[in-house]
Amino acid sequence: MKLFLDTANLEEIRAIKRWGVLSGCTTNPSLLAKEHSDWEVQMKEVCAEVDGPVSLETTEKSAEAIYEEGMKLAGVAPNAVVKVVMTPDGLEAGKRLVEQDVPVNVTLTFSPAQAILAAEIGATYVSPFLGRLDDAGADGMHVLRDICEIFEVQGYQTQVLAASLRHPMHVVEAALSGADVATMPYDVFTLLVKHPLTDLGLEKFDNDWKKLQKELKEGAR
Repeated sequence: MKLFLDTANLEEIRAIKRWGVLSGCTTNPSLLAKEHSDWEVQMKEVCAEVDGPVSLETTEKSAEAIYEEGMKLAGVAPNAVVKVVMTPDGLEAGKRLVEQDVPVNVTLTFSPAQAILAAEIGATYVSPFLGRLDDAGADGMHVLRDICEIFEVQGYQTQVLAASLRHPMHVVEAALSGADVATMPYDVFTLLVKHPLTDLGLEKFDNDWKKLQKELKEGAR
């Protein structure tokens, strides 16, 4: 499973990129708005910083307008992926974009039925939103498992991109469910590396090493 960062912040991207585990990035209008900069410039800078696909979301509502905006977004960078919303107009525009060899990510997906529609238009990614499903009293992970099973049975090439991940166990369970990609905000990504036993072990090793160095230094006198 590949790990994507859900952000438009360049410093967050650079920090995780240094770990050597970042495979891509997802953005949306809300994330871009947080940066308080020219959104077109910000999108280009994000795409230039990420060594992998970067999902850029359309904001229009009608199929024709979504398609035109999608073509513009596709031209931002070679690694740009166009996000379209799971609506009839989004699917119509998404299909046209796919026919133009533009990679598409169908976002705001909340059911296996919707995921099937995304696969049928040939989308590169479909993004089920697990955390938002949990917020609504549903079982987001169950939905993800069903989608992954359906895609395996049917042989769909569309990749399942687990989104709206709120904590490390969401990431672990997404991997167990067979998701192709997990995208998460910076604070969740940084929690993946943390464990109290790692900290305790490191502290013990450090103390033992200092003790040894002290003994060697005293013995040399």
